[in-house]
Amino acid sequence: MLPAGVKAGRNDPCPCGSGRKFKHCCGALAAASQDAVAAAPPPAPSAPAAQREPDLAALLALLRQGRLAEVETSASRLLEHDAESGTVWKILGVARARQGRDALPALRKAAQLLPTDAEAHRNLGAVLREQGQLEEAFASLERVLAIEPYDLPVLVAAADCLCALGRAREAVPLYERALERNPRLPEAHNNLGNALQELGDCRRAVGCYRQALTLDAGDAEALGNLGNALRRLGQLEEALECTQRATALAPASSVAHNNQGLTLAALARPQEAIASFRRAVELNPRFAQALQNLGNMLCDAGDYRGAREAYARAIELEPQRADTHYHLGRALYELGELAESIASYRRALALQPAQREAQLGLATALRLEGPASEAEAGCRAILDAEPGHVGALALLGELAADRGDFVQAEALFQRALALDGSSVAVLCSIPAHRRMTGADGAWLERAEQALAKPLPLAHETGLRYALGKYYDDLGRYPEAFAAYARANELSKRHGSGYDRAGLERQVDEIMGRFDRALVSEPQRGASDSELPVLVVGMPRSGTTLTEQILASHPEAFGAGEVKFWDRAAELFTGAGPGAAARGSALAELAHDYLARLGERSGGARRVIDKMPANFLHAGLIHAALPRARILHMQRHPLDTCLSLYFQNFGDRQPHARDLDSLAHYYAQYVRITNHWRAVLPQSTLLEVPYEALVANQEEWTRRMLEFVGLPWDPRCLDFHRTERVVITASRWQVRQKINARSIGRWRNYEQYLTPLRSLLELAGHGGSA
Repeated sequence: MLPAGVKAGRNDPCPCGSGRKFKHCCGALAAASQDAVAAAPPPAPSAPAAQREPDLAALLALLRQGRLAEVETSASRLLEHDAESGTVWKILGVARARQGRDALPALRKAAQLLPTDAEAHRNLGAVLREQGQLEEAFASLERVLAIEPYDLPVLVAAADCLCALGRAREAVPLYERALERNPRLPEAHNNLGNALQELGDCRRAVGCYRQALTLDAGDAEALGNLGNALRRLGQLEEALECTQRATALAPASSVAHNNQGLTLAALARPQEAIASFRRAVELNPRFAQALQNLGNMLCDAGDYRGAREAYARAIELEPQRADTHYHLGRALYELGELAESIASYRRALALQPAQREAQLGLATALRLEGPASEAEAGCRAILDAEPGHVGALALLGELAADRGDFVQAEALFQRALALDGSSVAVLCSIPAHRRMTGADGAWLERAEQALAKPLPLAHETGLRYALGKYYDDLGRYPEAFAAYARANELSKRHGSGYDRAGLERQVDEIMGRFDRALVSEPQRGASDSELPVLVVGMPRSGTTLTEQILASHPEAFGAGEVKFWDRAAELFTGAGPGAAARGSALAELAHDYLARLGERSGGARRVIDKMPANFLHAGLIHAALPRARILHMQRHPLDTCLSLYFQNFGDRQPHARDLDSLAHYYAQYVRITNHWRAVLPQSTLLEVPYEALVANQEEWTRRMLEFVGLPWDPRCLDFHRTERVVITASRWQVRQKINARSIGRWRNYEQYLTPLRSLLELAGHGGSA
């Protein structure tokens, strides 16, 4: 699900064409009139007035005829004799502008020489505005209004400039002044509505848009703007009607389709909203806000890969928008790309340091990637600025739970819940950190109230898993399984599916590459380091418990799940044939892995890497690090698979979403671990049955310590007291004394587990417990 407290909301588009469309009404560039010729400054001594006026009249005639190149030639010739003629400079500037050439030097000169000529300033303002130089454009238009206070097109154009500069409050009086003089200006009503909407006064904005539509009922832009304002007022059905009329009137308008998408999103019609945003982007591939809106909806729908692509395209177009970097960070977080997520959050904060959501997103990612101290500092910085920030409180609770301080975690969750009783992040966190009881009826009521409303996919999925945990703790097993089944069905809507054939091919290739001959022979480039201890096995098979036991030894350090060997396997595969290439690749992998462990270990003799899925790479690990020790955790297959099915992995373990896929994945796990059992030296691999470890903790703890080369230390028996950060789903269990509560749990759900029954014989359980 989403990081705690991080919103999945959709930003309203900006006022300059992303959703609330401004209609520009500033007229075309004006040349000097005959009156202006007559009022021109006195001629220079070298140019007699009798000669100058016919020349100017001829120049104007050429301009009216559209003979613009001749205008330029003639104007330049006149300026050779009279360089201070503001009227000639003005005509030259207009001619150049109409040809799409650089007109600003001439127009600036004209405005300088004709300080009281409204036309000269109007022309300069129009070109500056067209080129996006809005501050200067407004200054020129302001000069026009000082000369002609009720020039209606300029009043509206100046107000538009102010809105584009983020000064909507100053724009409102200018629009109102224009409408006082002429209330039949639809564009002024529309743009005044935009300014009011920008200021949050949507009710007045609606009145403005309706007035614009009274004057021009077929105005698609005003219809779209009206739809936006109605949406923000919660009048969603009428808003949708407006946006649909707008797209019917202007089917090629990307803005109209974007507006319709926003309304459909507010109506909780995500697939239709996605289609509208896609259409907006098809019509205008450079529409950055529509790309961001599309990414937001894809995130809500669980398609984080599609969202990542949309955000990346939006950032290419507008790299300075902090909110797009934040949203990209959120999508990357959900995809498990934590380093990239952190980088995106940091870019967002570099652009907008006080963006609370980016601060929280960064802290959320740092909680998993480290350091935890920076994550906590980030939360406290948010709370210093905003003491009631629910997301920061919830994340502080998670960080407390990671340290094993569940009392503080519960207090923080309850404090957050008191501020926002519908916070999905908090409602999901509470059951994850303790056993629920009949006294938690208020929690159940709040969870059911939240589920009764439309929610983003990740939020609903997380709440369904939490509901399953609640019912399981209370022994209401049919209700628990129903909740978990629904959660897993929802989870299937996330981007990736389970590729059965792909996993089979991977296992075949690994077994073929790391055969007995390769594994049994010393490899060139291998390291003789004994630092690494790898704990592998199916997820939920006791890997966290084993790490916690070993990490309680004073000479060992628990590094958690180190992401390394999946990528290392890709690099090794691409290293090329031959012992030399293989040896070079192994040497590089060993060096990089040991450096990674050494960064965290603080000089420990052993570092425990408990990435369960490293069972795929045991052969490669042994080839690169033959003195590394591998502990293989084994647990009853039905308990293992049931626990996986009950866990919210987001998009990271697609095989865990249905029992048939789990059975297939487990069968491939058995294939590859049987292979390692046959080819790896006995000194490399120790099989640790979870049930035996629980039943005979001291015996198996001694065996594990001896296997990894550490002396006995009784502190390993009190592993639940060890103060260290544990982030996995088992962090609550490993802070309890060892117990057998989870052994045989599958019997509570036996009636539902038919697809898993074949695993009993496959794993050597002979069809029984």
